[in-house]
Amino acid sequence: MRLEAITWERLADALADRLLDLEPADGGPWPRVAFDGAPAARPGDLAERVSDALRLRGRPSLLVGAEGFLRPASVRLEYGHQDLEAYYGGWLDTSALWREVFGPLEPGGDGRVLPDLWDPVTDRATRTPYVRLPQGAVLLLHGPLLLKNWFPFDLTVHVLLSSGALNRRTPDADRWTLPAFERYTHETDPAGVADIVVRADDPRRPAWNG
Repeated sequence: MRLEAITWERLADALADRLLDLEPADGGPWPRVAFDGAPAARPGDLAERVSDALRLRGRPSLLVGAEGFLRPASVRLEYGHQDLEAYYGGWLDTSALWREVFGPLEPGGDGRVLPDLWDPVTDRATRTPYVRLPQGAVLLLHGPLLLKNWFPFDLTVHVLLSSGALNRRTPDADRWTLPAFERYTHETDPAGVADIVVRADDPRRPAWNG
């Protein structure tokens, strides 16, 4: 894969410009974009930059973090705090994402989206109010392990870290999750299936294939 060096600012501008012309594959009025990457890759930071760039272009967007749709601790941690199988396939409440985020953005939907459902820190419902997206607003969903769930994204961005960078930048308390990302690489190949790949081994000097 050939990658070109770029700054984060130019990258956000380039992605925002591309999103201005993005047409949803299902014919609906709301483009849906994934910013996928391990927590150490900070895909949410890039999503936020793109959201800001879209706002400057007059295009509304909604940032949704996958961490706001984790299952309650009683379900998520049923097999312990460091169960890899649960982390890989059971922490994210995919049914809630379909119901509260993707369903309302289907053709004929009302655009009434819930930005988050559950706070994993307090282990309580967030009680965040619904947001009704105007037609043409862009959903920017960010988080880890997103591309294995068959969500109906119209554009996918994978923020890539080499195994060495992922090891270095993952906090000690979270290093038990590293085998899950190795499995994700082998089973899903996010860098191969994503529309856009951003390599962020050096957080000051990203590169991309755009």
